[in-house]
Amino acid sequence: MASGERIFVQAIRGYGARHGIDVDVRASGWLIAMRRGEMRRFAFGYDIGLNGAIAHRLANDKSATAEVLSLAGLPCIPHHLFLNPKLGEKVVGVTWREAMLGLLHDNPQGVVVKPNEGTSGRSVFRVTTETELDRAAGEVFSMSTGLVISPYVEIEDEVRVILLDEVPFVVYSKQRGSDWRHNLDAGAKPVLLEHGEVRTACVKLATNAASAIGIVFASIDVVCVGGAWKVLEINSGVMMEALAKLHPELVQATYDAALDRVFGED
Repeated sequence: MASGERIFVQAIRGYGARHGIDVDVRASGWLIAMRRGEMRRFAFGYDIGLNGAIAHRLANDKSATAEVLSLAGLPCIPHHLFLNPKLGEKVVGVTWREAMLGLLHDNPQGVVVKPNEGTSGRSVFRVTTETELDRAAGEVFSMSTGLVISPYVEIEDEVRVILLDEVPFVVYSKQRGSDWRHNLDAGAKPVLLEHGEVRTACVKLATNAASAIGIVFASIDVVCVGGAWKVLEINSGVMMEALAKLHPELVQATYDAALDRVFGED
């Protein structure tokens, strides 16, 4: 096992060793080939291969996720899409900056700018002025074909629900530190939720969101704003690196259950 190898890779190696599955790790751990007899399966990034193509693409597109959830009548944080102007006027149009400024002016408390695709809270900016907006948009566009803008809201609590076939295997809140974001990479700590009203409400909303986009295995972030729970985003790749430091057995059991599904185990 390579030093510093991701928990995701370690979990697949462990499962393979216990179930007679050959595990071939390529591309510095981002591509994993799994083989048992004539059966070959792949994992890529943090995606274990259970989700259909459309569900996977919807979950990885914050704007598309918000649109589908809105169509389903589910409460969610809006994510307004803006394509990179480098794609050309025929694709992007000429009024994109004016539309961005309109969102900023409509939200005096500020807006959040981030890549339309991506995880871990990287290149996420809270902006309150036109100068900050231009700077944030420029940075995101330098590494992405699209960005999304959401109204900044005071998040009272954030909970992550990890579902497999609509069964909640992991439910935890993100206890943030000094940063305004609840991202685990930004210093937030995962705290498992006990059974109760909050957990029940979050699991119900997350399950409905998963059903709306047709996803099988996913982590779904829901946030409490003004006393009401809303979906923030859905992730097709299930990453549990931070949680594994505190609850390694739970993380392994969750990946094991997903891999059982991949290989047709009961």
